Amino acid sequence: MEPTAQISNRHGRWHLYVALMGVPVSQWPEHDFGTLAVPTVAARSQALTALGFTFTGGAEWQWEEYSETTGDDTSPVRLLASIRVRSRNGGVS
Repeated sequence: MEPTAQISNRHGRWHLYVALMGVPVSQWPEHDFGTLAVPTVAARSQALTALGFTFTGGAEWQWEEYSETTGDDTSPVRLLASIRVRSRNGGVS
């Protein structure tokens, strides 16, 4: 199964990580953009390359929103984007 790269904003900073099945979350490759602006697709691609990954099947990210507190429609909305990636060496990391 291909890993998924995800990008989200928490406390005003955009953070990218690669979710790897069977690997503790503390060991997932990650990159902090340290910016308020949504990182461009090119910036996300560069960060993934630095982490040893590349997009599969194009560079279209799937965006979704969710409530910070499940079931509370007055809760702040968070954004999460994801895309399938693969290891740059051709295998799944």
